[in-house]
Amino acid sequence: MKKRLLVPIVLLSLLPAACLSTPPPKLPDAPIVPERQKMAWILQLEDQRILRFELPAPPPPPPPVKGKKPAPTPVAPPPSSSPDLAVLIKDAEPRIRRRAALAVGRVKDRAGIALLTPVLADTDPEVRAMAAFALGLIGHASAEQALSPLLTDAVPLVRGRAAEALGQIGAKGAATAIGQMAGEYAKHSSVTAMQPDDESWPAAPEAEAFKLGLFALVRLSAYDAIAGAVLNGSEPVTEWWPVAYALQRVEDQRAAPALLRLLQAKGRYSRAFAARGLGRLKHADAAKPLQALLEPSAKAGLEVTVSAVRALAQVGATTAVPALVRLAGDPKTDANVRLEAVSALGELRSPEGLATAQDLMTDEWPGLRAAAVRAAAAIDPDSFVSVLAGMEPDRSWRVRAALAGVLGTLPAEVVGVRLRAMLDDDDKRVIPSVLDSLARLKVSDLHAIAIARLADSDPAVREAAVNALGTSKADGTADALRQAYKTALADDTHDVRTAILQALVALGPAEATATLREALTDKEWAVRVRAQELLAKVDPQAEVPSIAPVPNAPIAPYDDPALIAPPNSPHVFLETEYGTIEFQLAVLDAPQTSRNFVELVKKGFFNGLEVHRVVANFVVQDGDPRGDGNGGPGYTIRDELNERPYLRGTVGMALQWRDTGGSQFFIAHSPQPHLDARYTAFGQVVNGLDVLDRIRPGDRIVRVRVWDGTKWQD
Repeated sequence: MKKRLLVPIVLLSLLPAACLSTPPPKLPDAPIVPERQKMAWILQLEDQRILRFELPAPPPPPPPVKGKKPAPTPVAPPPSSSPDLAVLIKDAEPRIRRRAALAVGRVKDRAGIALLTPVLADTDPEVRAMAAFALGLIGHASAEQALSPLLTDAVPLVRGRAAEALGQIGAKGAATAIGQMAGEYAKHSSVTAMQPDDESWPAAPEAEAFKLGLFALVRLSAYDAIAGAVLNGSEPVTEWWPVAYALQRVEDQRAAPALLRLLQAKGRYSRAFAARGLGRLKHADAAKPLQALLEPSAKAGLEVTVSAVRALAQVGATTAVPALVRLAGDPKTDANVRLEAVSALGELRSPEGLATAQDLMTDEWPGLRAAAVRAAAAIDPDSFVSVLAGMEPDRSWRVRAALAGVLGTLPAEVVGVRLRAMLDDDDKRVIPSVLDSLARLKVSDLHAIAIARLADSDPAVREAAVNALGTSKADGTADALRQAYKTALADDTHDVRTAILQALVALGPAEATATLREALTDKEWAVRVRAQELLAKVDPQAEVPSIAPVPNAPIAPYDDPALIAPPNSPHVFLETEYGTIEFQLAVLDAPQTSRNFVELVKKGFFNGLEVHRVVANFVVQDGDPRGDGNGGPGYTIRDELNERPYLRGTVGMALQWRDTGGSQFFIAHSPQPHLDARYTAFGQVVNGLDVLDRIRPGDRIVRVRVWDGTKWQD
């Protein structure tokens, strides 16, 4: 043992004294990554839909100087952080951890589940809540085991977010526990004190948890758990609107007695949801109380009246036809209520409504004329064809498009000639409806008509032709679609290419797989997303290659201070002929979406556009330069799904599927919880809700401006 110890001692004694006294080169301190850099990384990672990226390599050392011995270069330590969500989610700062957790959810990579699961035990409750929310965004059932314990967390909001996520991933096994949580909070003073129409957000933590629990149970179709939480027999424990929403949305006949009671509630939202639920259930005993809501003395308000009108049509209440005729024919009635009344007359198909529908076919407002055309054709198809024979083509493309859709419900031998003639309409926005109807009627020359339209200059016409070909399935269809796909590669928009992918899938895996794999590298991220989804559908067992990162450039640099730490929240002023709607942009929750909107405003993009979609008591939708719902800015942006709920006046980004936002936006008329965490909420109306209610389909936006806190942007 001693001999072994002597060897190094002897060797050390032979070393020069200078070597023993020379200190090692000092290593530099680890560089501290500032918070703004971390936030910029997070923005980039979530926008490019990746969990990490590599930093550029450090510059090489300077070349040696001849005759001079190079100085030793100390090895630099790694920085204190890196552009990796697995690192950022463990940051010392809770704000960074919370934001990184949200980014993992937005990336939607299943590998993110392993990153988020440990964060469910974070010491900061806001971080735990966000980790749960993010697991819901990823949406995979394997997260159920990790999320379920949070239903008993000490913090109510963590429990609520865990319930929400379990609803998002379809964890039916958790319904009982979620119901118990909601039932516990139903007795809390913050819930029992709620007024029926209270939309305050965020509400008290216990009220938020109660609400999120109910919404989760709706997504799980768990009536028993909902009833256990909110009913004493058939009596609701509160008239607060989330209860009525849950009972109507779950669509269970056992909810009818409670919905009938809520139809008499004080709140307009609770009554509107109750009416909607009774209509969906087609509950026969609901006709009389629903009809009473249409009487002038009821003073029911827009939300309740519209829901009652629709419900009466669903129930089949022909006794309501006189009231509907009165509403439809009275010019003093709200325009959107008249529209709903005409549509209800068409759905009920009562001869008593025919004269009103025919009279309104010549109304001054194209929206009402279009609804009347549909109603008249539904009530009496034979007389409609006779009346139509003596009518000139309508001056509005919207009405002509509606007529084309109606003709697709009539016998092909009666309307086929007229439909084919409409293929030459002067307005290309009519043609897609014509092609759709020809496909529905399965006319003999459908294949030839659709092939000819594949060369049209209008992308919406080509998309409709593709859809028609997908239904024809004639010989040569697959080859024609594949050739059309190559032509569509030059398009600025993704619509035609994705329609072709869908049509090829309908023809079978052998026809679709090669083109789907080609589309995984498309120049447009939206096409890649759709191709990946369709490949998984065609062959669920096959391994689908990754499609990240996003190929498109960001709207703004990721390190832009206005994105990372905005000094204020810009306000948008949307000017209409009825007045101005003002909404505040949610620049913290949806920075890129908000910036995209502002950039479009600065280009004058929205000025003069028609409001192409209004669904009363649901949404007003705008932002389509075509005016038919098929237009956009020529690019797409990624979703920025967040915790903001859809309440009255919430502004959201319209989608076709995930990550297909651009310029089309909508504003909610009333609470719409089924949209929560599925569409990017990026604003909230602060003034002009009365103006919002007056907007009709086809009205124009006069001008849109943005006040950024220092100057106007328009």
